[in-house]
Amino acid sequence: MSQTPSAPEADRSQGTDFIRTRINQDNLSRRFEGRVHTRFPPEPNGYLHIGHAKSICLNFGLAKEYGGKCNLRFDDTNPVKEDTEYVDSIKQDVQWLGFQWEGEPHYASDYFDRLYECAERLIIMGKAYVDELSADQIREYRGTLTRPGTPSPWRERPAEESLALFRRMKAGEFEDGKYVLRAKIDMASPNVVMRDPTIYRIRHAEHHRTGSKWCIYPMYDFTHCLSDSFEGITHSICTLEFENNRELYDWVLDTLGVYHSQQIEFARLNLTYTVLSKRKLIQLVKEGYVRGWDDPRMPTICGLRRRGYTPEAIRDFCSRIGVARAADSVVHYSLLEFCCREHLNAVAPRCMAVLDPVKVTITNYPEGKTEEFEQPLHPEDESFGSRTVPFCRELYIERDDFREDPPKKYFRLAPGAEVRLRYAYYITCQEAVKDADGNIIELRCTYDPDSRGGSSPDGRKVKGTLHWVSARHAVPAEVRLYEQMFTTESDSDVEEGKTFLDYFNPESEKIVTAMAEPYLATLNAGSHVQFERIGYFCVDPDGTQEKPVFNRTVTLKDSWAKIEKKQ
Repeated sequence: MSQTPSAPEADRSQGTDFIRTRINQDNLSRRFEGRVHTRFPPEPNGYLHIGHAKSICLNFGLAKEYGGKCNLRFDDTNPVKEDTEYVDSIKQDVQWLGFQWEGEPHYASDYFDRLYECAERLIIMGKAYVDELSADQIREYRGTLTRPGTPSPWRERPAEESLALFRRMKAGEFEDGKYVLRAKIDMASPNVVMRDPTIYRIRHAEHHRTGSKWCIYPMYDFTHCLSDSFEGITHSICTLEFENNRELYDWVLDTLGVYHSQQIEFARLNLTYTVLSKRKLIQLVKEGYVRGWDDPRMPTICGLRRRGYTPEAIRDFCSRIGVARAADSVVHYSLLEFCCREHLNAVAPRCMAVLDPVKVTITNYPEGKTEEFEQPLHPEDESFGSRTVPFCRELYIERDDFREDPPKKYFRLAPGAEVRLRYAYYITCQEAVKDADGNIIELRCTYDPDSRGGSSPDGRKVKGTLHWVSARHAVPAEVRLYEQMFTTESDSDVEEGKTFLDYFNPESEKIVTAMAEPYLATLNAGSHVQFERIGYFCVDPDGTQEKPVFNRTVTLKDSWAKIEKKQ
């Protein structure tokens, strides 16, 4: 069920959420000499999404708030899935969101030599051993939540023998899967994570930074806590699925007697009508449901950027949802749209485009004549300036702005009805021309020459104002209209026997050819604009000046207010 964060969790100015409370306590006790040093530690095996944005904003935001530091660290311990492409994209995303890490980026691979030394120390201490069980056997021996684990036959292997085997593993003498190094903890622990977890495995693969130097690689849980220790991290903030792993985090650092960071878990972000599972996002890309990682429907940061979401909007969204301990809180997508709409309302210029055009001919307007109207780029901010919009005898308006049989309180165009063309003239519909199938192909209207600029000297008022585009000067534009990617709110709504892909919305992308005013063809890729009366759009890099492409970022309609009131 989607939730609105409660006041203590959502407080963004008083520092009253549980993470800040813990940091304040540590500062008062001088546990870390009053330092606050956080880190953002992504694995470079995919593109970041909106859930990572929450972590980025939290970690970098806390460092700034407390006058501390925040590292960017790549936990690159799996060479099979990692690539410099992901490293570069992650750097770009963090900087685009408005943050800068402390010093140079850090990498777990920077510490491979030190990690190896720590592993040898554990072996010598009798706290780790080389095991010959296969991955499936280790899983079977580990037991269940109700049944304790069974010790491996090699659990009591002498330290000298394990050390020799581990060094031979490092030397490349064994194939993948032949041996692993396991921490020797407690096979009867109620926490399954503590039942002799694997901390090193053999993997003959090229690493994107270390090449072929290593053929054994440390596991994430072993690497992460020690990387935090090496970097002097004070508060290691992670999502709630690592709560059970905190015991192992503490065990490794305490057993080795090294500097001990404090791990703190918070609830990960869940967003309605989308998926944030990396596995599922990869499936969407590989199976062609979307154009790629930066498809504007994707919740990836690069996808949101291409769609037109701004870093300010995303930071505002992350600030509003706050941090919580609850594992089942789900944030409605409409809140993200609301934050984006709020920011774009202030920064996006206004222009006119017609998405479903029907031709209007002004029969009493001189043929061949062209006028120009100076129109403001923002009705509430003169600093935006203005642009010139051409006007002539033939125009386009939205097909939905005309009704042959209008309902009551319909204030747009209809037979005999008078409306205002934005910043131009009053027009009155005289006739609707249809084709052989009965479809309206042209509206014939007359205009009032005395109403130039959108007002009449006789003081009469009209309630309807329409946007329009000069047919002679219109620029054809490809407009991509985006809706929610899935038809169900969350994974919990998936029926038995179905997968999340069964709920992929085939209408999540709709492409139309619109008619745009000439000014829109001059905008650079990435520019934001409001199509008056329609929504906010972003210029896509696929377009050209002859045929620009626009992605709909968000509609003008705000549904979050209704959702919030209902909740």
